[in-house]
Amino acid sequence: MSGVQFALRFISGKYQGGEFPLKEDREIVIGRSSELDMVLVEDMVSRQHARITTQQGKIVIEDLGSTNGTFVNGEKVKEASLKESDRVLIGTSIIKLINASEMGDAQASTVNRSVSQSVSQRRTLSGGSSMVGTIDEIPLPDLLQLLSTSKKSGVLEIEGDRGLGRIYLRKGQVYYASIDDNYDIGPRKAFYRMVIWETGTFELAAPDDKEFHEQLEDSTEGLLMESMRQLDEITRLQPELPHIKAALEITRPLGVPLHDLPPEQLDLLQLVHNHESIQEVLDHSPLTDLDVYEGIFQLFEKGYINAAVGQGELPL
Repeated sequence: MSGVQFALRFISGKYQGGEFPLKEDREIVIGRSSELDMVLVEDMVSRQHARITTQQGKIVIEDLGSTNGTFVNGEKVKEASLKESDRVLIGTSIIKLINASEMGDAQASTVNRSVSQSVSQRRTLSGGSSMVGTIDEIPLPDLLQLLSTSKKSGVLEIEGDRGLGRIYLRKGQVYYASIDDNYDIGPRKAFYRMVIWETGTFELAAPDDKEFHEQLEDSTEGLLMESMRQLDEITRLQPELPHIKAALEITRPLGVPLHDLPPEQLDLLQLVHNHESIQEVLDHSPLTDLDVYEGIFQLFEKGYINAAVGQGELPL
């Protein structure tokens, strides 16, 4: 790292967009106290929260016994070395270590003051702290890992071109998920679709006491791992699948006996009969999108249904 200048960039939280350069042989103390080098004015930040030291090209962060902890890439740390692109969570701010060579001390001071003032103003207006940002900057799997490790509670709202998603968390555990408040799409399916969205904004809103009939009990880490597995399988199948907007129809005449089909494929065949597009079949089936795609592929192979086959975008 020698010879390279680095900066801290706020990619989430009320400080989002601010940058603070790191200088060789210098330490900065982060916390709520107005006397510190980097002032983060929010309740979840301790008066003296963490220290970052830059020496001989090595950058080290040390937690100063804070109440809510310091996290690096989703792991709670007492002390850790930082490398480019690492993400640090302090309070509701996610801070990324970036390569930056053109900011001086005067700019650092200006950034720090303006960021602190902006946060104070927003707290006055909103009445509390909030974690906000973009999933273009921090992908949802990384964000959810941070929220899980730091045991955050609240409703993570994600808004983008694919809709409005909500992921409900209780002490870091995902217990429900929805897209556009469409409760026909179960929480597991909604989570798997949402977690690979690549563009949009997010905000961690206050916890919601709403009760749901169906709740998720898997660990957040388990849900993330399964969503990635399903994505890999769907990507592998994609060249053989019909376009998502393609109309499906039952083959006529139907020369293969229905009694050869297992119950789940019979249910899918009924959905094909009742709905016009693959997207509607996906949305109305209680199965995961991967199970639906695999079932549709098998129905095609066995000659029960037909449609224009082509490579289309995935609904996840």
